[in-house]
Amino acid sequence: MALDKLGYQQPTPIQEQAIPHVLNHKDLLGCAQTGTGKTAAFAIPILQVLDAKGPSRQRPRIKSLILTPTRELAIQIDESFAEYGEFLHLKHTVIFGGVSQVPQVHQLQKGIDILIATPGRLLDLIQQKIISLADIEIFVLDEADRMLDMGFIHDVRKVIKLLPAKRQTLFFSATMPKVIQELADTILTNPVKVSVTPESTTAETIKQSLYYVDRSSKYQLLADLLLNEIDDSVLVFTRTKHGADKLVKILHKRNITAMAIHGNKSQNARQQALSRFKDKSIKVLIATDIAARGIDIDLLKYVINYEIPNIPESYVHRIGRGGRAGADGVAISFCDIDEMDYVKDIQKIIGMKIPVVEDHNYPMKNMEKKAPEKPVRNGRKHQTEAGGGDRKPKSQAPAMAKKRKKKPDLRSKEA
Repeated sequence: MALDKLGYQQPTPIQEQAIPHVLNHKDLLGCAQTGTGKTAAFAIPILQVLDAKGPSRQRPRIKSLILTPTRELAIQIDESFAEYGEFLHLKHTVIFGGVSQVPQVHQLQKGIDILIATPGRLLDLIQQKIISLADIEIFVLDEADRMLDMGFIHDVRKVIKLLPAKRQTLFFSATMPKVIQELADTILTNPVKVSVTPESTTAETIKQSLYYVDRSSKYQLLADLLLNEIDDSVLVFTRTKHGADKLVKILHKRNITAMAIHGNKSQNARQQALSRFKDKSIKVLIATDIAARGIDIDLLKYVINYEIPNIPESYVHRIGRGGRAGADGVAISFCDIDEMDYVKDIQKIIGMKIPVVEDHNYPMKNMEKKAPEKPVRNGRKHQTEAGGGDRKPKSQAPAMAKKRKKKPDLRSKEA
């Protein structure tokens, strides 16, 4: 009945493949890009399975846990459960860090069947003995690769150790790097694998283009496109929080409405920016990768990479914000001379050359005179939201020190 009300008629490929296996209580390994209907692929069968057990005569205990990396994504998943389960007796709530725990604890104390959580706040409330995972029947690990990117993989392992050994596990990831595959192997039992797109590919409905432009001219190119060529909402990506805030100020001077969303913003500020972008009261939303993973905006057409990501998989996720649910999308990228190797890495994983816009007003100067540096993949060259700042290499460092390989510190605060 709820699905009829929402106008759902045909399942997406991931839903069609995943739902029957979830209903048959199978462990599942799902590889799917964002925007493929993944949330419904696990939420709908979870609701059906738990509802079939009938209402509890006692205060409900948590039977299903959905663990997800960001506040925005957690809120969206909770909203989806509310929509799909509108006419069911099941209770659910969402918890995340960065806000007071008091309202969340109040909801938990009433008793719930389904909990959507981010790792930090979940472990905190478990330590306070407010949450018990002893009755979990269905565990969902969503956006596993983003958990790794944000440094939450150790927290995820802590949560897994607290789960009952006998449970159903649903594991979703947009990409499957080696660490994520190893994690899946340790927590899944004879899983069914479903995959609706090749790993690390971009949607066919997205028209991609690349501008080679000097770093100092990027803001001019962006303003030119926004004022003269793009008459719709635009999601713009930067690598750093500082860069996002600076770009907002630059656009305001050109009378272009914009707001930023990143990990330093309060939850209220982030939700306000997202709401204003969705209702089109601002034209531009500027986001960092961590904050943007959970953004779900219907019919968003334009995505601009103001700065090229130094992790190629992030490019796939960024442009996947547009062209969702089969709609046409446009992805525009600005590349300066120091980012040229980042583009090479991206083109390697997506299996295609991004078409270059040759004729524009801000061409890169002396493009052939300077050989681009090899990109630093661990985030130390550029300050990223996951942590770290610009660091100059020590030219006088001892030879032995230069040979040492230091593992990147992937831990970050919950976005």
